Amino acid sequence: MTALLRWFHQLGSPPTFDRFAARWAPVCWLIALPLLGIGLWQALFVVPADYQQGDSFRILYIHVPSAWMSLLVFALMAGYAAIAHIWRIKLCEILAMACAPIGAAFTVITLLTGSIWGKPMWGTWWDWDPRLTTELILLFLYLGVMALYRAIDDRRNAARAAGLLAIVGVALLPVIRYSVVWWDTLHQGQTISVFGTSKMDPAMLPPLWWIVIATKFVFAGSLLTRARADNLVREAGRDWVRQRAGGRP
Repeated sequence: MTALLRWFHQLGSPPTFDRFAARWAPVCWLIALPLLGIGLWQALFVVPADYQQGDSFRILYIHVPSAWMSLLVFALMAGYAAIAHIWRIKLCEILAMACAPIGAAFTVITLLTGSIWGKPMWGTWWDWDPRLTTELILLFLYLGVMALYRAIDDRRNAARAAGLLAIVGVALLPVIRYSVVWWDTLHQGQTISVFGTSKMDPAMLPPLWWIVIATKFVFAGSLLTRARADNLVREAGRDWVRQRAGGRP
């Protein structure tokens, strides 16, 4: 345990994190792409059409993992921001801010695929359904964090201000999660459970889990890449950055 804590402490050093991100970001992508390919292939060509929704249900394999990631990334962003506020760890500020555009991208995918799926199922592209509306608010929170971070010149003050918005906004996550339970909604209730019994046919689940795992590695690769870039911008002018730019370790 002590060794693990020491490793995390060392990782907070900008040069150490740069080496870590440079090494592991490509690995995450190399893992993510085959998993994503397997999941999409099974979703399109192996799983049979749904008896009620036909082939239109296949968009679930993009919609559900993206929706889960939109919530998970925001929770991680708020967690990093809270650590940064309490212990003033610069790396956590960087990681929190790197989460925002990634989470926003997953949220946009969730909303777009939900609208495409909703058209044949509900007869409309959009409805001010509680689940859809709260997910849209989540996108606005992501965009607010990004805009606030860019609006302040000092990077550390910007990260703290934007991080505070993320911490406050985390209260929206349980509202999104339980909106289909608390309100009468067009959006279907929970059919897929990570730890319990899913209502979905077990034969249709394997592609979903492949893509769910793949999105975690997509996020990790994206996070390390973006955080590394921000770290280098903040540390520009330091000797170790010049040494890396010159090709020296």
